[in-house]
Order: sequence, then C-alpha cells, then structure tokens
Amino acid sequence: QVQLAESGGGLVQAGGSLRLSCAASRRTLSNYAMGWFRQAPGKEREFVAAISWSGGRTYHADSVKGRFTISRDNPKNTVYLQMNSLKPEDTAVYYCAAKRVTDFGAYVYYTAGYEYDYWGQGTQVTVSS
Repeated sequence: QVQLAESGGGLVQAGGSLRLSCAASRRTLSNYAMGWFRQAPGKEREFVAAISWSGGRTYHADSVKGRFTISRDNPKNTVYLQMNSLKPEDTAVYYCAAKRVTDFGAYVYYTAGYEYDYWGQGTQVTVSS
C-alpha cells in the first residue's frame, strides 16, 4: 500500500506562487501514474493535473493550463505541482493520488478520480485577493 503525504500549501496573495509536494512512503512512486485534484468548500472534487509513471506525458485541466505544472522526481519518490499566477478561485484543499501501473510500455495518465488507488490527506491552499 502507498502512503502519500502532501506539503507546501499555505496562504498566498493573488498572483503569487506555491509549489506543492507529494511524497510517498512504503512503495516506489515509479510504479504509479500520479495526479493532483482539488476540492473547494461546497464544491465537488476537481481534476487539476496528471502525469504518467515516467513523467513523459502530462495533462493539465483547462482552468490551470499555463499556470500550473505537474512534474515528478522518481528517485526522490516525489511528485510536484508548481502553481504560478494564483487566483482566489484556486483556493481549495489539494490532494495527490496514485494509480498503480500494470503496463510500463504505455505512458498513460488518468484524469478521473475513481481511477486512482491511493490518496493523500490533502494540503490547504488559500489565495487572497
């Protein structure tokens, strides 16, 4: 079983930047495709970004494209979400998630929450106007 721990959240002014990290324990993250999701108060969980197991393929939601970047460092067992030009509407709890890979020849990413096997506890990001 993979244990995921997010960090790097906090309070930032609009236009600022944050970098979220998702560290894994007990298993190597290179066996997993990874994703970031977020949930704002009173709203459903929303896909943010995803990355294949090797890092060769990424996908970002339209709402964050050009501002957020997902990346990973497999030797460090860590996935990142660099968030620039933050807006108040980015305020949410951010979660990382892991999807076990069975075909390492397919560089696949996943955008639906139900496809993921493991989730972290989340980290709060608050953007003030």
